[in-house]
Amino acid sequence: MSPIESDNGVVIGEDGLARPPWAARDPLLREYYDTEWGMPVRGEQPLFERISLEGFQAGLSWATILRKRPAFREAFRHFDPDAVAAFTEDDVTRLLADTGIVRNQAKIRATIANARATIELREQDGLDAFVWSFQPNTTPEPRTLAEVPTTSPESVALSKALRRRGFRFVGPTTMFALMEAAGIVDTHLVDSHRRGSSGVWQA
Repeated sequence: MSPIESDNGVVIGEDGLARPPWAARDPLLREYYDTEWGMPVRGEQPLFERISLEGFQAGLSWATILRKRPAFREAFRHFDPDAVAAFTEDDVTRLLADTGIVRNQAKIRATIANARATIELREQDGLDAFVWSFQPNTTPEPRTLAEVPTTSPESVALSKALRRRGFRFVGPTTMFALMEAAGIVDTHLVDSHRRGSSGVWQA
């Protein structure tokens, strides 16, 4: 049975589960949506990886980044901030020649700069506590994709705060995408089978 789009914004899959249209047909995106997207991401390395990949995604589709994620992890030493912070010009040259990743020099250099900024945040409470401190008091309750916001006051504030600490490619839209993916907000459609699954917000 082919997926069926309902009147309330979700698509009912052949398994009977309701998902947003972007996660309903591509098997890779569906698996990502069902198992990862919106679940709480905690810890310095996981959040650094998310910030890095969201930065690379800017201007591209998330499917592109997801397909390249294994290559990104290998190229960036599994996003160990200490390892990436030590990258040299030789590493930049290596990465620009790596066809498995997005070869954008500005984004590559930003990732290295962000690793160094991540290390500096250890002098405070660290990246995890810093990012999660921008969790809002309420979360959206969208019924259709049109009702899903692309920024929020908190994502604007997070973007500004990270920029002040030397981070790059962390605009408000990119940071809202991070907050969605990391479970800091829940923008699952109300009728999606994943709504409330993070445990952070009540269904």
